[in-house]
Amino acid sequence: MRTINEKRSAVAKPQPIQTKHYTRTKKKLVVGSYYIVSPFSLLLSFQFFLLRRFTSGAVSSPPILRDRLLNLEESKMRHMMRSSCHSRMIIGRLRQWLSLLVCVLAVILLKSEGASVGITYLQDAVAKGAVCLDGSPPAYHFDKGSGAGVDNWIVHMEGGGWCEDVPTCLSRKNTDLGSSKQMVKQFGFSGLLSGQQKSNPDFYNWNRIKVRYCDGSSFTGDAVDRANNLFFKGNSIWEFIIADLLAKGMRNAKNAILSGCSAGGLASILHCDRFRALLPASIKVKCISDAGFFLHAQDVSGGKHIEEFYGKVARLHVLDPLRICQRLALQEWEPDQSCLFSAKLQCFFPQYVVQTMQTPIFFVNSAYDSWQIKNILAPSAADKSKAWKSCKLDLKKCTAAQLKTIQDFRTQFLSALNRAGVVNSPSKGMFIDSCYAHCQVGKQIQWSSDSSPVVSNMKIAKAVGDWYYERSPIKKLDCPYPCNPTCPKVDSDS
Repeated sequence: MRTINEKRSAVAKPQPIQTKHYTRTKKKLVVGSYYIVSPFSLLLSFQFFLLRRFTSGAVSSPPILRDRLLNLEESKMRHMMRSSCHSRMIIGRLRQWLSLLVCVLAVILLKSEGASVGITYLQDAVAKGAVCLDGSPPAYHFDKGSGAGVDNWIVHMEGGGWCEDVPTCLSRKNTDLGSSKQMVKQFGFSGLLSGQQKSNPDFYNWNRIKVRYCDGSSFTGDAVDRANNLFFKGNSIWEFIIADLLAKGMRNAKNAILSGCSAGGLASILHCDRFRALLPASIKVKCISDAGFFLHAQDVSGGKHIEEFYGKVARLHVLDPLRICQRLALQEWEPDQSCLFSAKLQCFFPQYVVQTMQTPIFFVNSAYDSWQIKNILAPSAADKSKAWKSCKLDLKKCTAAQLKTIQDFRTQFLSALNRAGVVNSPSKGMFIDSCYAHCQVGKQIQWSSDSSPVVSNMKIAKAVGDWYYERSPIKKLDCPYPCNPTCPKVDSDS
């Protein structure tokens, strides 16, 4: 029996900020390997490969089909193949049914995971110093456009949290969030990046790029730690990838979008105006931030946990405030180091950056963002008694006092959006739902499926498309939790 290692795609969520070691989950697939050399044995091996995928939960399948598969024990099938002629006759009778089953499972597999897109490594970036934490080249997945969308581009930046000190970055550099050597070579595109017209009618035929995230600073760092062999070159990675895409035809685009989820959603805010400046004025350019509007707020203990955490990230990665916050006019005065660092940190919070932005941007966010409630409002460091543990896992388990605190957090979030000009600006759009979720545009179930959240009779895909093509102004704001019955019954931060 052979063993094949399969790495699952990285989940675009921030790393919990109280955790000091980032780990990635690996799943093993076991495929039966039989000693009968025949086309049928090869077919059966593939059938068992699919069987293991469905029964392990790697791919969803109808309950009746899954129950049927669970009853087909691999050991019994192998025993039948090695036994009497009568057993071989039984296998023969099953062959037609199994062949049909393979086709059915393959269709479900493709539909559930989306079309796989190969990886592109930018080897030339190494000489320019544009490298991942471990020094490996940056990478992206590129699905070329077709038909009417051949001159349109979406550059979507992956999320995955941040590393705030040497130990967390050292741990991270041995994962796909710190090294392109650890990245999967095929990545399934869905949601905003889907190539299916039915599920993504406005963008399915665009040039769609998924930029892999391996620097730990939302593509903003600019430093090297030779002692620990760590490279904090997020900004160089971003610049090199954009230059590479411009050379591959993006400079001749008619439409271009810079988007991202979570840490990538923050990057889409921080780099939006720069993205606009790098493209010809004739190109229509807009940005989309999914779950990237991280709130500058106090935690449940009255502390400033998220501010302290981002402060560590800013110091370690040596963020450049003049690059990130160009329009704050910091160059007009001569600040001391403490004041300069304060400005640098302020420029890492969207509520201060967005108010100065000129490029149109759309925000997809939950007012009850699951990552923010777990890591900004009630991080473990501020909840020593673990009173919030059950509440953070399921809002239905929150006490009345905890729910009031969460509703107050929503009020702060909406107030920050308003002060940033999102609510009243004609160039800014928003889809703010009340689902306990984090990152929604990259998942089909939340983007445009029958189970997608609905706000004011509109799903996320329709809202984003109408805003981009200016079919109507989009300012969708959901009612307070728990009013929306269309929210998926899952915590997408899990």
